[in-house]
Amino acid sequence: MMGSKWRKAKLALGLNMCLYVPHQKLEDSSPSSSIKHHPDTANVPSRFSSDAVPLSPSPNDCRPTTPTPSSSGLRLSKSVPKSSKKTCSICLTSMELGQGHAIFTAECSHSFHFHCIASNVKHGNQICPVCRAKWKEIPFQRPASHLPNGKSRINPADWPRDDAWAVRSLPSPRLDSTRHVSSLFQASEPGTFDDDEVLDQQQENPQQNVFEKDASTNNSIGAIEVKTYPEVSAVPRANSHNNFAILIHLKAPHSSGGLNSRNQTIFSPSTQNSRAPVDLVTVLDVSGSMAGTKLALLKRAMGFVIQHLGPSDRLSVIAFSSTARRLFPLRRMTETGRQEALQAVNSLTSNGGTNIAEGLRKGAKLIVDRKWKNPVGSIILLSDGQDTYTVSSPSGSHSRTDYKSLIPPSIQRNGGTGLRVPVHTFGFGADHDAASMHSISEISGGTFSFIEAEGVIQDAFAQCIGGLLSVVVQEACVKLECAHPNLLINSIKAGSYRTSVTADAKAGSIDVGDLYAEEERDFLVTVNVPVDESCDEMSLLKVRCIYGDPLSKEMVSLEEDNEVKIQRATVIGQPIVSMEVDRQRNRLRAAEAMAEARAAAEHGDLTGAVSLLESCRRALSETISARSGDRLCVALSAELKEMQERMANRRVYESSGRAYVLSGLSSHSWQRATARGDSTDSTSLIQAYQTPTMTDMVTRSQTMFFGNPPQRKLRQAQSFPARPHPR
Repeated sequence: MMGSKWRKAKLALGLNMCLYVPHQKLEDSSPSSSIKHHPDTANVPSRFSSDAVPLSPSPNDCRPTTPTPSSSGLRLSKSVPKSSKKTCSICLTSMELGQGHAIFTAECSHSFHFHCIASNVKHGNQICPVCRAKWKEIPFQRPASHLPNGKSRINPADWPRDDAWAVRSLPSPRLDSTRHVSSLFQASEPGTFDDDEVLDQQQENPQQNVFEKDASTNNSIGAIEVKTYPEVSAVPRANSHNNFAILIHLKAPHSSGGLNSRNQTIFSPSTQNSRAPVDLVTVLDVSGSMAGTKLALLKRAMGFVIQHLGPSDRLSVIAFSSTARRLFPLRRMTETGRQEALQAVNSLTSNGGTNIAEGLRKGAKLIVDRKWKNPVGSIILLSDGQDTYTVSSPSGSHSRTDYKSLIPPSIQRNGGTGLRVPVHTFGFGADHDAASMHSISEISGGTFSFIEAEGVIQDAFAQCIGGLLSVVVQEACVKLECAHPNLLINSIKAGSYRTSVTADAKAGSIDVGDLYAEEERDFLVTVNVPVDESCDEMSLLKVRCIYGDPLSKEMVSLEEDNEVKIQRATVIGQPIVSMEVDRQRNRLRAAEAMAEARAAAEHGDLTGAVSLLESCRRALSETISARSGDRLCVALSAELKEMQERMANRRVYESSGRAYVLSGLSSHSWQRATARGDSTDSTSLIQAYQTPTMTDMVTRSQTMFFGNPPQRKLRQAQSFPARPHPR
């Protein structure tokens, strides 16, 4: 009799699956009495206390199948690594036995919490979230109201109705979370997205200005470091000097977060109070072209993001294809919030077209309508296709297309709303519209990253949030004032940052905005130095910096002006040009060459584009910094060479060259790290734009494995050495 029941159970479960039942006290009519008398489970007591009981009699009954390799070349192991057996790849929490949750092991050998994978399947997924193998046997969980005492079954059609081996699931708060996520998918969206979760410190005053003094906030950051470097230290009295260059260097203070033994930033909820919390909206492409490996890698990358947000950070996810939908409102990433976010993301399926404008419209609406506001707000947009609903651009006319129509006015830098919510865009694969993604980021004040190799999407996201989770300066502005009555400001070279010069050319400003911890900015100001034989020393510029401290919520103005001075002597020997000024001139010269080459390539002149890049390489090699072996010049030369190769012909340029160049332009214009390509060998070069917190987060991504991902290395676009500035 017992043997017959055991055979029935094996047939019902399938030879390729194992199901683990957590320990609980079962009713007398439950199969526990049968289990404890079976030869393989003779030593298991009826009241379970320590270990879960496998319903499969031996390991040989679980025969994992080898999944079909994906188009991305993702290498999949035929066996489950030990680490993945201990962690559910959906909720990313422990699956140690005896914790009160059923564990489902699929025929491909990957294991999950039963309630997690049941929710995944419930929303239409019938493939493994880790390896994408298609399952013949899938978990199925009926609504709790349909079964007494919260019972659930696997493939109920395959179970004999009179069989006593019905699998029961334990009551769990996470099951309520699953049902809640399900209702979010099915419920109609409100007309106004003001249902965001309340913030701890703003319950009484949702409209509080970020930089109004809050008596409850005692934290503060250090001061911004401001340094100036004149082109040369002395100019003859009797000579004037037009376009005299002055370098203004800013460096943001250290993050006040915790450090580990290797001076690496610790990203954990315990350090939440030492940094500015974030409102993050991710707008994700789930069109038909994202099916398979792309969607699986996107889910894994989102899992990494969710796990590294703290309880004061809030997240909302917008999924778009032909239309867009909000998966859930801005939720704090507490333990419950993370669980629901992970389940919502893992239940995504791909289909339909690519309506980027609708996704951004909904993301912007969420940012505008939110009732409560964290100090830092940002949107992450990922797409692998071209928007065919709002703009259409004939081949080769990207430079003439107006991509501004894709971006809601509320999040445009010049939109007049006062919002500073950049859109950081990620172009995924060879078929995305790099020109539109670059334009979206540029108009909103964000960066554009080119994810050429599918496997580095998580690293690219990690780098981005490594910065967003370390904002120490906001609304920074550099004020310039001529210190000499006859001095005039000629130009301010600041890339994509907004600059202004007064009508009389006596004053100017640079709108810097947010800075991540230890992030640096370099701006070149040119002035016309007049003849002056009346003094031995001339003051040229006064430089002052004003910025907001997101922790103390106060505006900070550096008390002492940084004054730039030069010597005015009668006779001066050979002037020594500042190395700092020369190397920044080289960076700006290279960025200008990239922009000119891109314009030529868009007009079909690839030969001319390659020639422009080669001319710039030769010019850089003749500068004093290059001759002294400056590694920035070496890196710039290597980058220009890479662009030349990606402009070899029209096919190569269309598939990767355009995206590679645009992500490079984005990085240089904002002096901020972007991920791009997979060809530039940056292993021997230190990144200039990548901050320590970004580096730490990428390292965490590369060493954290969910399931059995391939070995990944993020190839950085900005392969430049750290800028040494003497103190």
